[in-house]
Amino acid sequence: MTEKSRATIFPFFGFGQSRSLSPYSRQISGRLRRSTLVTLRWMAIIGQTMALLFVAWGLGYNLPLMPCFLVIGLSVIVNLAVTFLAPLDRRVEDVEAIAQLGFDLVQLAALLWLTGGMNNPFALLFIAPVVTSATTLSRPVLALLGILAACLSLAMIYYFQPLPWSQEGFELPFMFRLGSWFALIVGMIFTSAYAWRSARESRRMSEALAATEAVLAHEQKLSALGGLAAAAAHELGTPLATIRLTAKEMSRDVKPGTAQAEDIDLLLSQTERCRDILQQLGQRGDEGDLIHDNLSFDVLLEEAVDPYDNMGGTITIDIVMEGEGQPPIVYRRAELMYGLRNLIENAASYAHSEVILTGKWDEGQVTLIIEDDGPGFNASVKDRLGEPYVSGRAERSKAGGLGLGLFISKTLLERTGAKISFNNKPKGGAIVSLIWPKRALSKPSLTG
Repeated sequence: MTEKSRATIFPFFGFGQSRSLSPYSRQISGRLRRSTLVTLRWMAIIGQTMALLFVAWGLGYNLPLMPCFLVIGLSVIVNLAVTFLAPLDRRVEDVEAIAQLGFDLVQLAALLWLTGGMNNPFALLFIAPVVTSATTLSRPVLALLGILAACLSLAMIYYFQPLPWSQEGFELPFMFRLGSWFALIVGMIFTSAYAWRSARESRRMSEALAATEAVLAHEQKLSALGGLAAAAAHELGTPLATIRLTAKEMSRDVKPGTAQAEDIDLLLSQTERCRDILQQLGQRGDEGDLIHDNLSFDVLLEEAVDPYDNMGGTITIDIVMEGEGQPPIVYRRAELMYGLRNLIENAASYAHSEVILTGKWDEGQVTLIIEDDGPGFNASVKDRLGEPYVSGRAERSKAGGLGLGLFISKTLLERTGAKISFNNKPKGGAIVSLIWPKRALSKPSLTG
């Protein structure tokens, strides 16, 4: 079945609908491995066999063992066929998932028909395949399997072989069987919804964390390149100085105006140019220099603000220092710089005219407050800001992002030891407060 036909037949359940998910990890229908289905079916086969033998031989009830074992044998055949005809390490698509889990439901219904229908307490096992689909498969698969389980269990109210608990058999009142069916459906809906919600949140968090790790790896790679450039500049400086000194000594022995003198002058000019290039490379490598990575808090903020200062000439970003004495010395690291720049960019993007960064410090902690005069955070999601795929000011979003910016910034800054809070100003505008223990910013190792 094509994606277009699925969208036509099942629009309500979400076939064909686009999902706004992380670019680092797309949601796919096949999240359940074939080996998992095979393992679960072997467990069901063993459990069903043991239950039948215990009831027949242990409790002495006259069950129709031969038909029951024929039904269980069908599961054995299906499992062997899947094992030998298909690779078990692959993920199953929606069609195969419906076929395999649907067979499990039909096989269970056949066993229940032979052993009392809804009178059999093992009827609750109808929940198992549906919950399995809720945790790993798509909503359309979950809906189809839920409908199939509901229909089969409903049929078990009316059509079944009586349990041989006595010579006349055993049969519960119809209303009790109907109530059991309703309880089964309610339990199926509740457990499936809970499992689907939990699995969805887990997938979203995994995707968001993958995006965070990708951003951090990118920043660390840039930092490593800067350190490599500084090391190369340092190593090349010594031989270049030797070449320059030798060229100067040669120029003393050569008469001015000759061809050799012109060549030596050219060599000296090129060594000067190389020295300038190496100095620029050394400056670019400051991010990998342990000495230059220790800088005062105000200088760190100026560096973070620099790419966004005077954005288009309409937004001004001011830095205010209110601590006692000299600003503390902090250690620059990739996650700290990226997190701060992301928050500053967010504030500047939504501000009407001004962003203010206020730095405070005392003996125990360092505080940074980022304020803007924009529309502020959306009150309906303010308490959830920092969670993946939650955008706080979507009504004015210029990029139509996925809501990962604040999550990535919050995650990276928390790894540096920061505590972050999001609030709105009484007269309009947003406030982001960051508080670090002072010792956390002075150490090169991560504390979060």
